[in-house]
Amino acid sequence: MLKKITALVLTSFIILFTNIATAQVSLENPYVAIKEIAGNTFDRLAKDQSVINNDPNHLKVVVEEELLPYIDYKYAALKVLGSYISKVKNIEDKTERKKEYVKIKRFIGVFKGYLVTTYAGVFTQYTDQVVKFDPAQKLDNKTKVKVGTRIVEQGKPDIRIAFKMKKSKKGQWRAYDMVAEGISLLDAKQSELHGILRKEGIDHVITLLENKSKLPIQVKGK
Repeated sequence: MLKKITALVLTSFIILFTNIATAQVSLENPYVAIKEIAGNTFDRLAKDQSVINNDPNHLKVVVEEELLPYIDYKYAALKVLGSYISKVKNIEDKTERKKEYVKIKRFIGVFKGYLVTTYAGVFTQYTDQVVKFDPAQKLDNKTKVKVGTRIVEQGKPDIRIAFKMKKSKKGQWRAYDMVAEGISLLDAKQSELHGILRKEGIDHVITLLENKSKLPIQVKGK
């Protein structure tokens, strides 16, 4: 069930980021940013289609260059680790605590690679669904907002999607989570890894994600 939920969220993520075409990305407004990122990704997919057909792994390049710069993967990785972070902070031995922080830093890097491979894989499922964006809301002094959208496909119920966006100290907005029909991608991933982290430790989780990130992109039917 968890895998199906995660697949729904990730598929929705890719659909949302590949439907509107614009020229540049402005991170000063989260509502504008979502549309512009979507446009650039869509243009890149069209431009590189022949390359992708010959080498599906090129989708990883597209993700790294068109999506990753606008995803706060560091914050997302720490959210996935959850209570493990607090556990490390409470380690009294400074040397041991430092070792664990090194592992956390490595986890962030591996999680980044895992996201790239995961998103690239979902790109192979993209067709031509339509996305409608909810009206922009006043930001005031907010540092976190949800950007609401709907995926519309003929003959199927609309899928409600909300991007969780976080404002950096430099005033730039980036996505750190996505909620599809009430299901959070980060919550789903945290639930998936929590038991493994507790029983096997962070080294095992790092190896697990690292192996998954190295998997080649498979196109259905090939």
